[in-house]
Amino acid sequence: MWQGTVTLRPGRMTYAGRLGVAHQHRHAAVQLVLATAEPVLLRDESGAEGQSRAAVIPSGAAHEVISGSAGLMVWIDAHCLLGQALTARVRRTRQPLGSVAAWVAAARPLLDNGVLADETPSAMIDQVLATLAEGGRLRERPLHPALRHAVAVLPTMLDRTVQLGQVAVAAGISASRLGHLFRDELGLPFRAYVRWVRLRHAIDHARLGATLTEAAHAAGFADSAHLTRVCHEMFGLPPSLLARGVDWREAMP
Repeated sequence: MWQGTVTLRPGRMTYAGRLGVAHQHRHAAVQLVLATAEPVLLRDESGAEGQSRAAVIPSGAAHEVISGSAGLMVWIDAHCLLGQALTARVRRTRQPLGSVAAWVAAARPLLDNGVLADETPSAMIDQVLATLAEGGRLRERPLHPALRHAVAVLPTMLDRTVQLGQVAVAAGISASRLGHLFRDELGLPFRAYVRWVRLRHAIDHARLGATLTEAAHAAGFADSAHLTRVCHEMFGLPPSLLARGVDWREAMP
């Protein structure tokens, strides 16, 4: 059962509370799993399982939560400093990115350094950033200027179908080149990135009291069923469950 609080800020969504089970899914964000009680049991696409109090799951990696715990889950945009640092740490394990062994190994410093002993979610996230992102010493790779412009303009286009070609025109680059940039520099197909942006906007509207239908339309989804399907794909959870089980909180500035 999922029951807790959600904080939404640009580029990051943090859930703190009871971590329930989730069917196999993948999402366009890098995900941190941080258990403050018993370990969480995860399963990767191959069927391999791993149990740990911490894991780093890169974007696009299919996974299931087989048994939950209490703690935090953090979804982070893949192109931000922390997202890039976390992905780099998973790569350095030299295990396949889609393997539960790599996810657990990438988060092992959190266990070795006692980071999960912090009592408050904000303190824990600060410690995670300092530990996994090496205190900020890992520098964000500068994005191609056209890609940076595309990422900035995309949220203004959510009231209609977002086509790669339209975004490319706004960014002053060819559609094929922009598509490659999304994959090469953000590690995401263009359509997956758009889904994440839409979902962030829908969650923001729901947090402010909109119905699922209103939130869906505001973010450019066809209807609440479309929003529910995408939420399943991104988080492994329906938005209705999140609405019942969590308390939406304003992010701290």
